[in-house]
Amino acid sequence: MAGILDNFRCPTCECIELGDKRNVVASIASGAMFFTGWWIVIDAAVKYDPVQMPNAVHACGAVAAFAFFMVNAVSNGQVRGENYSDGCLGTTGARIWMLIGFLLAFGSLIASMWVLFGVYVVNTTHKDAYPGVAVFLQNALIFFATITFKFGRTEELWD
Repeated sequence: MAGILDNFRCPTCECIELGDKRNVVASIASGAMFFTGWWIVIDAAVKYDPVQMPNAVHACGAVAAFAFFMVNAVSNGQVRGENYSDGCLGTTGARIWMLIGFLLAFGSLIASMWVLFGVYVVNTTHKDAYPGVAVFLQNALIFFATITFKFGRTEELWD
């Protein structure tokens, strides 16, 4: 039962093969998502006063942006141990660094959901839920930008 999917191959579509353009497409898509997330929350921050959108809700986006840089500071080869053995902790340190980055990314996404539902949807003192939606969209887009940039590109980025 353990080898039931060993010979299974996913079907490939030749019309969407990116080839040499994979790094460029992943970088542009990731940058567009990162930019759009910040654009949405800046728009909400300009539109609403600090009573309707407290400054503390921006901590989620700051942590998500920091997690984006943490996760993408470590290459896939460093995590696999292919081209990295020196340094303070070697491959183990790279894996721990990336794990902490992903934990921060998931934590900020969950915190933005808590802000959306706990502050804006359930609480009836806020008449408009758009600031909560903006904070959630910002963190969701930054999270997907992190995933896209990390796993959407190949290791030949620096060649």
